[in-house]
This record gives sequence, C-alpha cells and structure tokens, in this order.
Amino acid sequence: TPKQARLAAVPVTGEGDETPSGPSISSLSLPPLATASEPVPLFNRELSWLEFNQRVFEEAIDPSVPLLERVRFLAIASNNLDEFFMVRVGSLRDMISAGIKERSADGLTPKQQLKAVRTRVRRLLGDMYDALRDDLLPELKTNGVRIVGYGSLSAREQSQLSEHFEQQIAPILTPLAFDPGHPFPFLANLSLNLAIQLENDRGEEHVVFLKLPTNVPRLIRIGEGHRYLPLGPLIAEHLGPFFPGLRVRTAVPFRVIRNADISIREDEVQQDLLQTIEAELRRRERKEVVWLEIGGEADESLIGLLADAMKVERADIFRAPGLLKLSDLMQIYDEVKKPALREPPFNPRIPSQLATSEDIFSIIRKRDVLLHRPFDSFTPVVEFVQAAADDPGVVAIKLTLYRSDRSSPIIEALMLAAQQGKQVTVVVELQARFDEMKNIAWARRLEQSGVQVVYGLVGLKTHCKLCLVVRREEGRLRRYVHLSTGNYNAMTAAQYTDIDLFTVNEEIGEDTSTVMNLLTGFSLASAQDILDHTAPGLEWKQLVVAPMDYHRWVIEQIEREAAHAKAGRPAGIAAKMNSLVDAAVIEALYKASQAGVKIDLLIRGICCLVPGLPGVSANIRVVSVVDRFLEHSRIYHFLNGGEEEVWVSSGDWMPRNFFRRIEVTYPILDPEIRRRLTDEVLAIGMADDTKGWRLLPDGQYERRTGGRIRSQEKLIEITRSEAVPVGPYEESLKRPASIRKKEKQLRKKSSR
Repeated sequence: TPKQARLAAVPVTGEGDETPSGPSISSLSLPPLATASEPVPLFNRELSWLEFNQRVFEEAIDPSVPLLERVRFLAIASNNLDEFFMVRVGSLRDMISAGIKERSADGLTPKQQLKAVRTRVRRLLGDMYDALRDDLLPELKTNGVRIVGYGSLSAREQSQLSEHFEQQIAPILTPLAFDPGHPFPFLANLSLNLAIQLENDRGEEHVVFLKLPTNVPRLIRIGEGHRYLPLGPLIAEHLGPFFPGLRVRTAVPFRVIRNADISIREDEVQQDLLQTIEAELRRRERKEVVWLEIGGEADESLIGLLADAMKVERADIFRAPGLLKLSDLMQIYDEVKKPALREPPFNPRIPSQLATSEDIFSIIRKRDVLLHRPFDSFTPVVEFVQAAADDPGVVAIKLTLYRSDRSSPIIEALMLAAQQGKQVTVVVELQARFDEMKNIAWARRLEQSGVQVVYGLVGLKTHCKLCLVVRREEGRLRRYVHLSTGNYNAMTAAQYTDIDLFTVNEEIGEDTSTVMNLLTGFSLASAQDILDHTAPGLEWKQLVVAPMDYHRWVIEQIEREAAHAKAGRPAGIAAKMNSLVDAAVIEALYKASQAGVKIDLLIRGICCLVPGLPGVSANIRVVSVVDRFLEHSRIYHFLNGGEEEVWVSSGDWMPRNFFRRIEVTYPILDPEIRRRLTDEVLAIGMADDTKGWRLLPDGQYERRTGGRIRSQEKLIEITRSEAVPVGPYEESLKRPASIRKKEKQLRKKSSR
C-alpha cells in the first residue's frame, strides 16, 4: 500500500451547487455507485480509469518487480496521466464551458466528475512523488544510478558542464520577457519551462520565461557512470549572462497540459479532410490549459501570475515536490544496461506451423494461422505483406493503417508493391489520437509512391486492423486475409498482447472486401446512412462490423447465453477486453448473471460494471492483469448451449467502439485455435494470482495473492516449449534480400 502522507493541496472551489444523485463525491476515494434512481449500478468511467493507472503505479512500488522496471512503470503512469488530462479532462472542461449539465451514466454532472478527478489525481501524484523520493531514488543510488544536484559536483565536473552548456545548449535557448512591452508568451503543451524572477539594482522585479529544449536529453549524463543532472538545474546555474545588469532571484520549473480533445464533425469538413485535420491540430496546440504543474518552491506571486495569464483555476495547479514530468525517467530505463535490474530478456517465437520452407501463402491455404503476440513473433505479419509485395501472382493489397512505427517495414513493402505496378490501397486514419501528424506524413509518402490513399469516413474512425491480399492462382483470384487486434507497428508488437489471424476462408474474404469497399467507396452522405443504420445492402456472412451490427450483436450474444441458462443448457461467458463502459451491455450482463450465467471478465482498464452484487451481478467476476506487456487483445467466448463460439475483435465494449468507429469482430473457426484462446489466453489470465487484481463491489481492486500463476510468464513458457525461436525484433524485421534488391533497382530508376 502506498504511504499515506499527502502533499498540501489547494482546496477545490467553485464547483457549483449541484447535488449528486449518488454518495457525496468529496467523501469517496473510489468510483461511486449509482443510486436507485439509476436502473443500472455503474462505476464512474473517469475514476475507473484512474484506478487502472493506480494499478500501473502499484507495479512501481512492488519490491518483487526489478528496479528498472519499477522506474519504467512510474514513467508510464506519469505519461498516462498526461494523456488523461489532455483527453478526458479536456472533454469534461469542454462540456462545462458549453454549459452541459447532462449526468454521466453513474449520475454525475461534468463539474462533479471534474471535482472528483482532481481529488483522485492529487492523491495519485502524491503517492508517485513519495515513491520516487523514498523508494526508487535510494534504491537506484544503491545500484550505482544517481540523480544529482549541481552543487554536489566537483569543480572539474562543473567546469566541464559549463563548457558543454556554452557549446551545446546556450545557443538554443530563447528567454521571453513578460512586461507591458511583451505579451505573455505561448507555452507549448507538455513542454518544460523555467519561470525566472529577476531584480534590478532598484529592487524592481521582472519575469522571464524560458522553454527547455526538447532536442537535448532531459537528464545530462556525467562521466562514464550512471550519474545524471537534470537539465533544468543546469540551465538555472548559467542564467546570469542572459540578463546582464539583473540578478536572478529564482528559476522555477513548470509545465502546462492543454486540452487536446478534438473531433471532426461532418459539417466542419469543407473540401479536404487532411487539410481540416491539419488546421484542427494547429488549433489544438493553443487550446486552454487544463492542468499546471510547478516546482514546490514557487511563491504565491508567481503562481498567481501564471494562473491569471493562462486562466487556470487554482484547483488545477499542482505543486510538485520533485522532478517535473516523471515520464522523462524512461531515459534511465533506456540507458542503464544492467540485466539484473530488468525482466529477463524474451525473444518472440515463430509458431512451428510457419517454421517450414513453404511460402506463407501455401501455409495459410492449408489451415488458419494464429499469432498471440508478443509471445509469437510479429515477423510473420511483416513477411505476409513483404511476400505480397514481392509475389508476381499478387495483384492487389488493401490495408487499414491506424498507428505505425517510424521506420515501418510494412509501409516500405506497400510502397514497393505500388512501384511494381500492383493495385495498393491504404486506408489511413488521420484521427489516431497523438499520431495524427505521423499518419499525415505516411499518407503523403504513400501517395508519392503510387499507393491509393483513402482517409476513411468522416465521423467514423477506422479502428479495425485488416489486410487483404488478392492473389491470382490457377486462373482464379483468391483472397488472403490478415485480421488483428493490434496495429501494424513493429515496436508496440513487442510490448502489447494482441491476436492475429491469417485465413483464406472465402466468406471472411468476401466480408473483408465489403469492409474495404465501404471505407473507400462511400461518400459523406453514405457515411451518414451508416451512422443512421440505414445503409442498404450491407450484409455480412462471417464478420460483425461496427457501427452497423456490433452493439446489437453483443447484446444478442449475452441474451442468448441467458436463454440457455434458463433452459438448463450449458451457458457461460468469458470475455477479455481493454474497457467495459456501455450501460446497455452492462445491463444485459447483469440480467445474464441473474439468469445463472457464469461470467468471467478479463478487463485491463476501465470497468463500469459492478461485480459481485447480490441479486444483480453475483455470478460475475472481473480480473485485471497489469504486467510487463500491455494487455491489448479482445477475445469473447460463449458456451452457447454446448456449441461453443470464440470471437476476436478490434473493439472494446464502449459506446465509441460501438457507434463511432469502424470495428471488425471475427469468428475463430478452427477448433484447435479456439482451444488455444480459451484454455491458454482466457483461462490462464483469469487464474493469474501474481499480477492479477480482482475488482470488488465497492470499487476497490484487490491484488490477488498466491504467486502460483503469472499469466504472461506462463504464456512465455508455453511458447518456448512449442515454437521455433527467432532473434530480436530488429533482426527479424529485416527485409528479404530479394526485396532489398528490387528497392535498389527502383531507386536507381527513379533517380534517372
């Protein structure tokens, strides 16, 4: 349990006089239950997410976790909070500004939710700084890793740092005054800044702001060991020459987090969606500040100046008692190469089904292929696209792109395929949050290479992950399909758990073609028909597609299990997902529980369902696993009266996935693959008593104890025993020699 000491915080004020329909928020540290006025008991979505981030942080204070991994989890928890402020708090602030008082599903107004969020965030931040000061920094020091102050350095080290500052840092810096002749400067979202208070000989005060450069490491390494000096104190020690005739009184670090919540409405798009997104991104950079963090040494006059200039409420200001932007501690994790302080290295494996001399198309024709990443390698996904680019029988490749890595071998293969005359179509989602600019850059590169780039449907994010390869074989065209819960991103493939399916099933192939045609061929008016569920002629043979059918299908599947239970037939649900929010689905799960259906839910993050309530959800268990890999796959298992079904999906059970995104849910038709997902992924995950947490009816998450099963380690053991090893990702993703040769030839041809 984290230490109970808390930082002194500015009181929360100005929240209005609304009376919550549930318990008093000020008395709760956990997500509140709705009262009898709401038919479905629910936890608050925002507070449930904060409880998830608490579980991430708990890994940072777990002594059984290797030290550098604990540093990594603290950095992740900090980065998660930044995104939470930008998106979820930004959305609440938008609703408050618009005068919206509509209550959330659990009965709270936006103001009440914001007040509860502020209270919970302060407590979490207090725990994080306590852990850094009292646990992580002392343990790092014991292991030869130190974050030091400038004054503790020797005269020689200070001299070397001064030379480094003059040559590598000072020319980049630009002080910005704030006075009657200089307006308050623009402060970029998430940037670290120094607020410098100066005095002249007459005792008059001046304030200057200075942004810390982002192209300089946050922690300056000293000497050959692992001693680090934060960049801010180094700059603060060398400010004198910037202000001749003035005395530097204080240099206080601070940073702002701005509202980054954007959504593009159909009526806002004039001619070009890409241009509209670019304009909205420029506008996002200057949106209002929703949170301000400042060094604990800041005086009230400085805080007041910043609050007034940026229109920040005092309740949204946090005095940090240490290093700001804890996510920058990831630098230590990346640079300190001490194996004893890390998880044991793990290289993914190639399933034995793929470890043959046959080409990948021949293998898929024989039988569906499943990958469970990162335990199975991402290499087959890359090889599938590369083989399609290189194979003379392939005539078309169609792929959806939501997120990708900076040097993606998949995108390189797509560009090569287009340059070789294949019909290549890529649906690029421009509104993948925080990857918008990267995706715009990829879209332009793809277009320059001859790829047909489409931006999907306005008002609907393309969140499904699929690749369709059309190959000419023996006088006919055959569809090869790759479906996944994860992105075409080699970097996150090593960090997230995801499911991939390769198949030549004709009905799945036809449905996948329909999805791609829907994404590329529908106009704005047609997209509105989809949103209104009136689009004609959309019939699916195997896939379940949002927003047309997914929500209805999920509720029907749950209701079918309830009917089986009432009739005395085998009934049960096991579901793995990232988040469960939708109230109608939760109500269906409650009714199924009351009908006697045993329901096991493996939910990593947000869960608004209240488990274990007598007479409501007594048959429902909720488990969350937080471990070295981010749980990201979505799997649904229904006993269905003895005719078991297993489905895999790109979408969670949330309103946005049901109604505002193109999602694809697909059946697992191979009995052996079904058993692997049910008996390994779902069963082992639910049994995790090392990294698993059980959700209690009062909203608390209780760490499961026993230490017999750590699900991710167990899955590593299984893949090691059943598969063929491969090398690290960087090696496994190198392009085949044949493709590299053709790329070279095309570059020469292009240069002529």
